[in-house]
Amino acid sequence: MKTGLVLEGGALRAIFSSGVCDGLLDGGVMTDYVIGVSAGIAYGVSYVSRQPRRNLEVVTRFAPDRRYMGLRNLADRDNRSYFGLKFAYGTIPNELVPFDYDAFEAFPGEVEAVVTNLNTGRADYLPVPRRDEEAVVLQASCAMPLLFPIFKIHGQPYLDGGIGDAIPWQRALDKCDRVIVVLTRPRSYRRKPDRMIKLIRKRYRDYPNFVAAMEGRAEAYNRDRAELFQAEREGRLLVVAPKSTLGVSRTERDTEKLRLLWAEGYQTAVDRMEAIRDYLRG
Repeated sequence: MKTGLVLEGGALRAIFSSGVCDGLLDGGVMTDYVIGVSAGIAYGVSYVSRQPRRNLEVVTRFAPDRRYMGLRNLADRDNRSYFGLKFAYGTIPNELVPFDYDAFEAFPGEVEAVVTNLNTGRADYLPVPRRDEEAVVLQASCAMPLLFPIFKIHGQPYLDGGIGDAIPWQRALDKCDRVIVVLTRPRSYRRKPDRMIKLIRKRYRDYPNFVAAMEGRAEAYNRDRAELFQAEREGRLLVVAPKSTLGVSRTERDTEKLRLLWAEGYQTAVDRMEAIRDYLRG
């Protein structure tokens, strides 16, 4: 029986997912397949490499650091992102809070990141390379419109996977018998239309399919969540969601709030551990 884990994005709100993943690791739960979107997969690789609390250390050490995120990075012509790309995806995992590439490479299962193809406006599902010290696929999956440059991979232009498939549960169900889905918004949340849509239309006018996807993003996301919860009621998967995001923003700098949201995720996993194990055993 093949098991899968789905990790929604949400930038620094994905620290909730990290808490859940750390609870799973401490409980001895490792799935066969992991797929994530944006920060969901950028943080999720630490679950695959079996490094609990690594993401917690990263965000509590560097969220206040302007090298990690800030407008100065966006203004840097060599960076063109709100996040310091070389610092966040190179210096931190390769020097400051080392990522265990050996353990990641040894994982016998499959790891995928969701990216949105600007030409088609739809999601592509890319395998996460086991030894990419520049983490290009992870950067592309995290590349929020207007706040990141466009990434070219295999000749295709990509941005944030959350536009094409924000919660890739159907992809996971196609591959797995049992699927756990970790959300970063409460069950009651409903996405509203993007307030920056006029600027998005102008910035990405060369990619009409992508603009159309952005225009319909809120409706598609809300519909997908409704279908997800219906699948949960039918017993086809198991959903883990925060009761509250505790006011944590996508670019949160308050390390105490980040610790608390991580702790909510961790405790949620601990409280549901027996049910999670029973579900995965089938």
